[in-house]
Amino acid sequence: MSVLEMKVPSPGESITEVEIATWLVKDGDYVEKDQPIAEVDSDKATLELPAEQSGVITLKAEEGDVVQVGQVVCLIDMDAARPEGAAPAAEAPKQEEAPKAAEPAKQEAPKPAAPVAAPTTYATGAPSPAAKKILDEKGMDAAQVSGTGRDGRITKTDAELAAVPALGGSPLTATGSRSTTTTKLSVLRRKIAQRLVSVKNETAMLTTFNEVDMSEIFRLRKLYKEEFAQKHGVGLGFMSFFTKAVTRALQMYPDVNASIDGDFKVNYDFCDISIAVSGPKGLMVPVLRNAENMSFSAVEANIKDLATKVRDGKITVDEMTGGTFTITNGGTFGSMMSTPIINPPQSAILGMHNIIQRPVAVDGQVVIRPMMYVAMSYDHRIIDGKESVGFLVAVKEGIDNPVQVLMGGDERKGLGL
Repeated sequence: MSVLEMKVPSPGESITEVEIATWLVKDGDYVEKDQPIAEVDSDKATLELPAEQSGVITLKAEEGDVVQVGQVVCLIDMDAARPEGAAPAAEAPKQEEAPKAAEPAKQEAPKPAAPVAAPTTYATGAPSPAAKKILDEKGMDAAQVSGTGRDGRITKTDAELAAVPALGGSPLTATGSRSTTTTKLSVLRRKIAQRLVSVKNETAMLTTFNEVDMSEIFRLRKLYKEEFAQKHGVGLGFMSFFTKAVTRALQMYPDVNASIDGDFKVNYDFCDISIAVSGPKGLMVPVLRNAENMSFSAVEANIKDLATKVRDGKITVDEMTGGTFTITNGGTFGSMMSTPIINPPQSAILGMHNIIQRPVAVDGQVVIRPMMYVAMSYDHRIIDGKESVGFLVAVKEGIDNPVQVLMGGDERKGLGL
């Protein structure tokens, strides 16, 4: 018998263990070569594990198990014959129907008649001292209360529950569901939690705020949205404007595009922008490499591609490794203002928020404009207040006046039209 031992491949550099998140097949199933058989969580991403050969699979690890890279997690019997017709899994529901056929047994459970077991005694319907006190305070008759204590005695709890209407539904005597569910956090979620706590404990994090006027971006999108999509095959969104404004500001304030390594400051002459994307496994931050050299259409196309991979669970570790600055958009969920947490080892992060029509003063006149609050959290160990404020003002300049600041005065050429 030829049996293949399938071992956990290395998802990426520095990753030594993964967690079996979900088995996509059952023990004894016949699998085809390259068929996804499991989803595994590392501390950076969720990856699919494909079958290396065709055959009958024997699982050697359970869901939730943490296994080392190189550890055997299943066996594949390559000599096993491929089943004819329907897969074995398709027959399983028929086997499960047998117990359902026995459901008439429910008729044998004369549970409604069970109360006959409790004989009537002197205690039946009599309140305990504590219960009597509650009933007297609420002016209630013991005959109105059903006792659940021994021999039908009315307990304190019975009296409290009966008094709920009089108490106006006090939370102290709640009668709704009180169940709880405990679920183990995935490796990815545990790693995110660890990193976020370390940022709060190990950095001198501050947040500075400003607001941007989205009027010009609204005008450009309304005017060129269809032409842009027709030519480039991708929509013209807000993220390309913010990414271009951020890369310009990073080049103006290089310490914002830096990190701390022990006693040293590391400056980068490139802008690798991490874009926070919400996925089924949590928040991911895929990276746009050399975003400073990208056009508006390239930014939009790359963000769309990376976001799709995150939501489909196909993002790779390499695509999330690195990054010199992060942009996160809480406005998509309705956030008006927040203090985003730095994505280590980076030194700063920009938070976008929702857009609201607000009255603002323009040239001495009160006008209604689409406004957004922006927030920049930064590590004060490496970035001074002057630089953080200057950086955010530079971002504001790019958003308030994108044609002159980001497009060189030619909006059509700037959008590649």
